[in-house]
Amino acid sequence: MTHPALSAESVAVITGGASGIGLAAATKFAGMGMRLVIVDLAEDKLDTLAGHLRDAGAADVMVASVDVSDREQIVALESEVTGRFGGADILMNNAGIGAGSSCLGPLDAWQSILAVNLWGAINGTQVFAPGMVSRGRPGAIINTGSKQGITTPPGNPAYNVSKSALKAFTEALAHELRNTEGCQLSAHLLIPGFVFTGITGLSEKPPAAWTAEQTADFFVKSMDRGDFYILCPDNDVPRELDEKRMAWAMGDIIENRPALSRWHPDYSDAFAAFVDKNDEALDP
Repeated sequence: MTHPALSAESVAVITGGASGIGLAAATKFAGMGMRLVIVDLAEDKLDTLAGHLRDAGAADVMVASVDVSDREQIVALESEVTGRFGGADILMNNAGIGAGSSCLGPLDAWQSILAVNLWGAINGTQVFAPGMVSRGRPGAIINTGSKQGITTPPGNPAYNVSKSALKAFTEALAHELRNTEGCQLSAHLLIPGFVFTGITGLSEKPPAAWTAEQTADFFVKSMDRGDFYILCPDNDVPRELDEKRMAWAMGDIIENRPALSRWHPDYSDAFAAFVDKNDEALDP
């Protein structure tokens, strides 16, 4: 089975498309012969990106420097895309930032992270989706989430909140789309593993990390299967371990354990035993 929007007939809009997972997805879509709209604030990268994507097979490429947190800029972008290509078929809300934060502040870190990671996706969806539905063509909206939006580890609560809220938004979007008469759009939550991109702040790829290209390959295959939750492994954490971590996180509520008990010293042995026990259950 192949997702019907993954074809040369489609127009794909990708935010945060000048690097990392966004660029890998754009290159993958270019190889399918799509027309591409690459959105990013990195104007220096946009200058050379169009040629690269045409060489990779894209039928046409439009680039735009747009702040996804600014609704008016997204409205102007949608108008330009409609004027040039007739509209969009695939929207990948991928732009994201990961600056550090604390529950006690500073406020500007929270505002900037939520503005891009959450409101950027909401803006993109609300501005582009009505036209995508009215086109009556197969399409897809892909929102780039994070495992941190599910297990919410300590260390960067603003990022976790943005990705947790994006998960809830994308789940609701999938429900609304499938209950909209005549709508041929699907929604997907991309949940990357450890991926070596600029957001990691690392100069060299660690052995544990996947490349952005591996992540793009995985999510396209997952879309072809019709997956909503595109849970990506990496070279260190297989899907089975991700599932156990997520099950433990939900168990905090069900078992009335302390919040984030996986990182609580009184529960470290219990979590280790939970993982080991489930490992044994998986053995043939």
